[in-house]
Amino acid sequence: MSFSFFKPSRPKTPLEVVKATKVSLMALDIKTVVEVKALEKAMEEIEKNFVTMRCMLSGDGEVEPNADQVLQLATEVCKEDVLILLVHKLPILGWEARKDLVHCWSILLKQKVDSTYCCVQFIENHFELLDFLVVCYDNKEVALHCGIMLRECIKFPSLARYILESASFELFFKFVELPTFDVASDAFSTFKDLLTKHLTVVSEYLTAHYDEFFDLYEKLLTSSNYVTRRQSLKLLSEFLLEPPNSHIMKRYILEVRFLKVMMTLLKDSSKNIQISAFHIFKVFVANPNKPHEVKVILAKNHEKLLELLRNLSVGKGADDDQFEEEKELIMKEIERVSGLPNHDC
Repeated sequence: MSFSFFKPSRPKTPLEVVKATKVSLMALDIKTVVEVKALEKAMEEIEKNFVTMRCMLSGDGEVEPNADQVLQLATEVCKEDVLILLVHKLPILGWEARKDLVHCWSILLKQKVDSTYCCVQFIENHFELLDFLVVCYDNKEVALHCGIMLRECIKFPSLARYILESASFELFFKFVELPTFDVASDAFSTFKDLLTKHLTVVSEYLTAHYDEFFDLYEKLLTSSNYVTRRQSLKLLSEFLLEPPNSHIMKRYILEVRFLKVMMTLLKDSSKNIQISAFHIFKVFVANPNKPHEVKVILAKNHEKLLELLRNLSVGKGADDDQFEEEKELIMKEIERVSGLPNHDC
């Protein structure tokens, strides 16, 4: 009796994986792919190639990835322009393929070849890919996948800087209020990363675009949506009170319109919003160089403000003593300003 054994197929090289992936992604462009069967076949090939790529990048659970192969794969993905295809084909891929693509994307971006993040450098030469990913928040089917990919990009200062300074950034002020809660929340996570991950980049952006940014941000703080108001207020205190943004904060607390926004938020029906508003409001009041207009507003509204503050408390806890101490100092300052003669106000 003779036995025949199937010879195991030779594992693909990184170059072969990349070329096969490229061919399968480009197949979706061929005009002849009109038949359902042909489309299904193309999708199957893509899924199969993504699984192979994912195993090469992160191992299969039993075998660890080969570091040299991972670097070679990252290099070839850039050489063959596959990163462009990965982004542009995302909306027409199936769920599993998208999931694998996102997984591969995060690993590829972290690969350093000759002390350079080759995939990040590729994106720097194709910034339109970032614009495409931002706009995808308008597509419910892929919004969450694109969000993950964007947040991976934002880890790198050069890519975060581009998004902040691009026309696409303004879209986030719309996306954070989208009716689909999951998508709006994801957009806010990306928005938050853009404003908190790289303090120097953010400081430079806010300095150059102060008026347009805070005009848009004021709309978030006064939104009819409770979640938007609360998240935006919390985020404002996070980036505004960072040391690199001290010059931005000093400018912000000179403006009466922003003081009025905080005073309105102090009256919000939500205690959480009231307390967050207090932490920004107190900076307006404590400012030793308050402009005349700010003093006038505080003096005119001192009774209502004092009543609001008397009723405001964080409840029992470790922060309670400090909060009460700060509140007392702010109330004394409001009383002092209200007692000044009008010409001093």
